[in-house]
Amino acid sequence: MAATLGVAAVPAEATTTTTTQATACPTGWGSIAKTRSAGTTESVTDVRTGRHACFDRMVVDVPGAGTSGLGYSVRYVSRLYQDGSGNRVTVGGGAILEVRVAAPAYDVDTGRPTYPVRAGQRLKGVDLTGYRTFRDARFVGSFEGDTQLGLGVRARLPFRVWVAPDRVVVDVAHNWTGAR
Repeated sequence: MAATLGVAAVPAEATTTTTTQATACPTGWGSIAKTRSAGTTESVTDVRTGRHACFDRMVVDVPGAGTSGLGYSVRYVSRLYQDGSGNRVTVGGGAILEVRVAAPAYDVDTGRPTYPVRAGQRLKGVDLTGYRTFRDARFVGSFEGDTQLGLGVRARLPFRVWVAPDRVVVDVAHNWTGAR
């Protein structure tokens, strides 16, 4: 009964303000390149995506890398070329994000792939059906300790990149205004 009285005592204005703030999307990420210098010999093992109310998310898993060893470079490009060979990799969408993670997609001791997808193929296990922003996701290659991915998005939209333990996370907003 005390809990019920506590809720009933909250003014209507406070409830409306809280609801409005909870539904606002973050803004101010921008669309310029984002980089972080670091590197690891730990290997990329998975790439996965998720849908959120305000953005679509790509996560690159690098188990054992922690946070200090994970570097990245994420930027919009007009065309995507594979490191080493220079071959062009076609990525669908209105704009292309080149996602580079400073970790190999192979075991550095044996050379065996830890994320076995060939250059130009769609990312293993990634289904973008129903996503508001993501249109295509391709493996570009892994060369000299860097893994290169292509992320096709609806248009050039704001994005952020951050590091969590053992993963690099790329969030791309659904729009520029922060509206849902």
